[in-house]
Amino acid sequence: MSSPIIDEINRQNLKDDLPEMHIGDTMKVHVRIKEGEKERVQVYAGTLIARDGSSATETITVRRISHGVGVERVFPLHSPYLAKIEIIASTHVRRAKLYYLRDRVGKKTRLREKIR
Repeated sequence: MSSPIIDEINRQNLKDDLPEMHIGDTMKVHVRIKEGEKERVQVYAGTLIARDGSSATETITVRRISHGVGVERVFPLHSPYLAKIEIIASTHVRRAKLYYLRDRVGKKTRLREKIR
């Protein structure tokens, strides 16, 4: 039961330049980071394991292995801190959430690449 005013504000803040992404895609997420007065863009590369929410509250969860430890990060898709998203590779998956990758180590985490 949201009001039409809130719906209109949410509609104005939606990004329209997001690429088409699917679960299992390998991607680079460019994030704006403020450090004091300076602002820079940091790239976070990993596998898309989950999408949650809808419209203005939609988030994606990206997982990568850093120094042998699995690291997951949740990004709000329509945040102004999200500079851009690049899709590197697409894979064939049969699930909507790839949380099972958390329990896998090494070569077992590989996903079958889609033939384009």
